[in-house]
Amino acid sequence: MSNLYDEIRAGEAKIGVIGLGYVGLPIALAFAKKVPVVGFDINAERVAMMQNSVDPSDELAASDFEDADIEFTASLEGLKDVKFFVVAVPTPIDEHNKPDLSPLLGASGTVGKVLKKGDYVIFESTVYPGCTEDDCIPVLESKSGLKYVEDFKVGYSPERINPGDKEHTITKILKVVSGCDDESSEIIAKVYELIIEPGVHRASSIKVAEAAKIIENTQRDVNIALMNELSIIFNRIGINTFEVLEAAGTKWNFLRFFPGMVGGHCIGVDPYYLTYKAEELGYHARIINSGRYVNDSMGFYIAKQTVKKILAQGKNVAGARVLVMGATFKENVSDIRNSKVSDVVKELQSFTVNVDVTDPHASSDELKHEYGFGTVEPDSKAYDAIIVAVNHDVYVDMTESDIRALMSDDKGILVDVKGIYRGKFENLLYWSL
Repeated sequence: MSNLYDEIRAGEAKIGVIGLGYVGLPIALAFAKKVPVVGFDINAERVAMMQNSVDPSDELAASDFEDADIEFTASLEGLKDVKFFVVAVPTPIDEHNKPDLSPLLGASGTVGKVLKKGDYVIFESTVYPGCTEDDCIPVLESKSGLKYVEDFKVGYSPERINPGDKEHTITKILKVVSGCDDESSEIIAKVYELIIEPGVHRASSIKVAEAAKIIENTQRDVNIALMNELSIIFNRIGINTFEVLEAAGTKWNFLRFFPGMVGGHCIGVDPYYLTYKAEELGYHARIINSGRYVNDSMGFYIAKQTVKKILAQGKNVAGARVLVMGATFKENVSDIRNSKVSDVVKELQSFTVNVDVTDPHASSDELKHEYGFGTVEPDSKAYDAIIVAVNHDVYVDMTESDIRALMSDDKGILVDVKGIYRGKFENLLYWSL
């Protein structure tokens, strides 16, 4: 007797990926190189782009769509032959840093409307432990009229996609999988093994898999927060943090983390899901919350340090001009979600500084819509300070003369947030974290 895995392998059952953003589209295309796939997104404009082999997130090339057995749709009708649903929608936070489950619950409702007996639903969105079973499954049951475990199976396999990383792509990273029982766990593992070259790790339960994902990013967040706090201390002492880390890094077991702004849709968001769950259970997560506070403050700290440096040169801050280079949440991507560069801009503007922002990857219209400022072409010999906030390759390759050509005079300050120019320039007023 065949099971769902055998049906998928034989092309008799389709995989459906719900949500085709930074996470969902690469998953859908990876599966579509092996078996039939339906890619579903509620945004018809995005679907039309993908039907023409264009990635709206600007991460994948047209060649990535080649040899893919995939149908893109914004219609529920297109999901009727799907038996293995993969939900990969965003899990953001609201203005109070609380989990916003509306995209996830909306996607659960969508799947519930087309769910059939014998179907599987696998969630990839990052959530707090218990969310899949406590929040998503009741929606699936309510919309479908079916009974969890008895009529349909559920699993959780957290996404491990790193935007902009062309080396650690989805098929190259070992994947954690889980199911609601032994049978589902095994079938889910075998389906993912179709595309995951290093194989999969079978977690003992859905909650364990959820927790594993959320602590991956929480651990990074806390470690970066320590580096940021050290950089504030070392700045007061008058020594360079990157030089300290270089020296300490000569010890074999020293962990290599660096200071910087922590934004984006993962590290800057996921810890809030865990602290939310902790509060719900009556525990205040002190270390995690402290780390979040430090990292969320860094944009404002960088702006204040820049203002101090301008004042130290005997200049009037009111009306000073500052160029911020880079507006995305990390290097060499177009993703502006939760970019902490906006904090730098807002804080500078609060001092009545005139701020220009430039970025070769970010959409000016998206920035304007999200944060209230767009990008410009920098003016020559115009700026009292330049903040290199994101280490895009095009900025890493800039020379001292390139930077100096943008400065208004020889009192211009270079603020090198990530320390990419350390030791390279000799005749610039320089500061980094």
